[in-house]
Amino acid sequence: MTPRKPATPSPDDTAPTPPLSTPLQAPSLKRRMACWLYEGMLLFGVVFIAGYLFGTLSQTRHALDNRPGLQAFLFLILGIYFTWFWHRGQTLAMKTWHVKVVSAQGLPLSQKRALLRYVLSWMWFLPPLLLTIPLGLPPGTIGLLVFVWVIVWALLSRFHPQRQFWHDAWAGTRLVSAL
Repeated sequence: MTPRKPATPSPDDTAPTPPLSTPLQAPSLKRRMACWLYEGMLLFGVVFIAGYLFGTLSQTRHALDNRPGLQAFLFLILGIYFTWFWHRGQTLAMKTWHVKVVSAQGLPLSQKRALLRYVLSWMWFLPPLLLTIPLGLPPGTIGLLVFVWVIVWALLSRFHPQRQFWHDAWAGTRLVSAL
């Protein structure tokens, strides 16, 4: 008896092999900004509960009493919220809009990198707010200035090679489609 040769598969029998690595495509700016706005709506509840907790624990009777303490507490709460969710890949708004945050190499974020992204994400608001301190602008003007800066900051992503926001590039992270 002669040993049998293993049968070579025909081209029809082989399953198509997926590419070794798929490019990590950035979601459209429109989708990222829709996710950003939805995140803001969801954060209203987080900030409300955190503010109530702070007011109760500190026995604050008036909204403007202990304002620096409240701001520091909210900064900490938002930092915990975003670091925890980004470390896991997505916030609820990101899941809704099929957006995921990963490292520049496409790996899940470490908590340290997620925290760095949180600190750098304040670029959405900090430049116009810092500008208002020496100018003493009225609240309506401050709101308009922040609105214009948000649009400018979002449009600056067009100048990044992978269309990422600049704070993501600086943090070593990227937003990708999760479809």
